Amino acid sequence: MVSGGFDPVHVGHVRMFEEAKKLGDELVVVINNDDWKRKKRRHVFMPDTERKEIIQAFRCVDRVVLTGHKNPENPQEMSVIQELQKIKPHIFANGGDRNEEDARNPESSLYYEVEVCKKLGIEMFFNIGHGGKVRSSSELLKEYAKIIKK
Repeated sequence: MVSGGFDPVHVGHVRMFEEAKKLGDELVVVINNDDWKRKKRRHVFMPDTERKEIIQAFRCVDRVVLTGHKNPENPQEMSVIQELQKIKPHIFANGGDRNEEDARNPESSLYYEVEVCKKLGIEMFFNIGHGGKVRSSSELLKEYAKIIKK
């Protein structure tokens, strides 16, 4: 299992999906829904239903799930704990923007995800996707904003 906003989807995500798929038999991609995106970034570039449809089209992806976030207020609510508990994957793979330092920080949603993974016996992997964070959705959008301002 991998999770993220994927807004917009970029080559780093594709590489993460491909590498994560090699870790197990089935790749489940959990997409943070529009409520999560609004709380985290204050805007949605691409609606969650479109992100889901695009990611479902990737050959390496077996299943796509939207999170059940409803106006999350704290780091624990910003996590994918509910999805980890429902899906109970053998592996939870994390891309280059999530690391073991975040896993020790109670202000990070990853902190709570690590606790749930320990309880459920889910193995965690970090820095998945050909050596870490290759691209950033936020940076892509900033670059585009500069172009259209010209």
